[in-house]
Amino acid sequence: MQVTFVPSDFPPLALGFFGLGTGYLIWAPNELFGWPKRDDRVDRSLGVWGIWLPGFCQFISGMILFIGLSWFQVFQDRALYMAALAFSAYGIHWFSLGWNRYRGNDPRPNAGMSVAFMLISTMGATVFFRVGDWPVGLVFLGLFAVYFFDFFVSIGIRVAERGLGLVRLATGAWLMYVAYAVVVDFALGWHWRT
Repeated sequence: MQVTFVPSDFPPLALGFFGLGTGYLIWAPNELFGWPKRDDRVDRSLGVWGIWLPGFCQFISGMILFIGLSWFQVFQDRALYMAALAFSAYGIHWFSLGWNRYRGNDPRPNAGMSVAFMLISTMGATVFFRVGDWPVGLVFLGLFAVYFFDFFVSIGIRVAERGLGLVRLATGAWLMYVAYAVVVDFALGWHWRT
């Protein structure tokens, strides 16, 4: 007996965008304005938020997309493969960022991570600009900028932290717009992303 699933028009994009955007909006004020001032309590709080919002929301989105694309074939848009890769990888990476911040671990190994995530950001920008989804392409340009600044923060160039906070704030705001647009496009049939 073969079971066939009906294609779905509702990939979990809004959840991933919302989770990452919220994480950026939570972390950016500390980096950009020094508020709240870093101490053990603030680092633990930022760590918990990093694990649960950008980490968990993106990881769940990525897993649903991968399973929907490969096992059940309910998603047909090939660009969703890039979204599945990005949400999964960024989610797992936020688990690590959050845990490291929570535990007060050394941020220097983030330099190598930043290089890899600049590459995945470039992949995402290439795919989404190529398929004409410029709002998501802009998300990936923002992500590239985040990891560009994060590289310099990781190697000890403290002034880069303000740049990191600024691009996280800008990218977080754009992610909120994209999450909103995905919801109204899917739920109401609007066309905010086109």
